[in-house]
Amino acid sequence: MTARLLYVMDPMCSWCWGFAPVAQALIAQARDAGVETRLVPGGLRTGSSALDASTRRYILEHWQAVSEATGQAFRFDNAMPDGFVYDTEPACRALVAARELDASRVWALLDLIQQAFYQQGEDVTRAPQLVSLAEQAGYDRAAFAEAFTRTDTRAATAADFSWVQDLGIAGFPTLLAERNGQLALLTNGYQPLDSLQPLLGRWLQQAACA
Repeated sequence: MTARLLYVMDPMCSWCWGFAPVAQALIAQARDAGVETRLVPGGLRTGSSALDASTRRYILEHWQAVSEATGQAFRFDNAMPDGFVYDTEPACRALVAARELDASRVWALLDLIQQAFYQQGEDVTRAPQLVSLAEQAGYDRAAFAEAFTRTDTRAATAADFSWVQDLGIAGFPTLLAERNGQLALLTNGYQPLDSLQPLLGRWLQQAACA
């Protein structure tokens, strides 16, 4: 019997930032039961167009709603300044590179990217910033920088995006439980920990008995 969780998300998705404490608790709950979690970046936004004023205002209103619903802290002042291109592919690709180099450290990098973007107002679409964050997470700077730019890392990132789209996952965060190749949906969208913890607990119990 093989079992694992699949956490499908985007590091620049505000609901995923809101869900971060819940995800961390659920991943720890699964790990305590001997079940690991694979991070799958889903690709929220890709493109090269800078945000216009109305889109930026809409996104910031969305952030406010997430903050109120989840209690997560956001920095609103000077967030996404003029000329900012909201392309999440580089941050997703950084997680793919990290996952392939050392999957145990990918969670630390995810947390650093989310904090940098949402709490510190940093531009995590830029390669130098992502490399610095990876170094903070414990990766070798040169090795990470090389992996981040490799063609196969770009291809693996695109493959993750395609897998998510092929499954019909339309929103993040999504948490899937996989047992013997069969997928079960634990959540699509934000839910509080007290709703998901018993659900995961039942699935883990069934997985242990299978």
